[in-house]
Amino acid sequence: MELAVLNTQGKETGRKVVLSDAVFGVEANDHAIYLDVKQYLADQRQGTHKSKQRNEVAGSTRKLKRQKGTGGARAGSIKSPLFPGGGRIFGPQPRDYSFKLNKKLKQLARRSALTYKAQAGAISIVETMSLEAPKTKSVVALAEALKVDDKKVLLVLPESNVNLQLSCRNLPYVKPVLAQNVCTYDVMNASAIVMVEGAENVLNTMLA
Repeated sequence: MELAVLNTQGKETGRKVVLSDAVFGVEANDHAIYLDVKQYLADQRQGTHKSKQRNEVAGSTRKLKRQKGTGGARAGSIKSPLFPGGGRIFGPQPRDYSFKLNKKLKQLARRSALTYKAQAGAISIVETMSLEAPKTKSVVALAEALKVDDKKVLLVLPESNVNLQLSCRNLPYVKPVLAQNVCTYDVMNASAIVMVEGAENVLNTMLA
């Protein structure tokens, strides 16, 4: 697949880049995408939830009343889960939600996600931007020129560009990311993918 390289005004520069079919034109695997996104979201969970069991709450362990003859149900400690202030039955405990996925499956998931975006025409290539200082207006103008200012934008950079990355801080709809760090979740979560020229080569090399 060939895409025209656009300038910061959204006009074609006359150059074109080739998106490898081995990365942007594979047979998509929906289950691989599901697993990779599930792993990403699981990794975001802190897993610090905790409730107290009956052996952890404060209270006496004295038997509240005699076993028989009261006409009511048997009652032991005030810390029983049946009483207000008692422990919680099978409550949440701290745990690690992360799980392992094979490297090849994760690569397949990223290729599948990029293929879906390429098929949807949601990928744009822009020429290298050089900013002398962080300036949010520059990124806003670029988004408007590419007509993606009303979408969730994933800005993929071939290498670190501090000024450009800082320029995106105040724009909640733009997420800058290095090509080597692109993940399936970010690709699927974005409505439009804007790649700075050279980022496609990193993805081609990394995922082909």
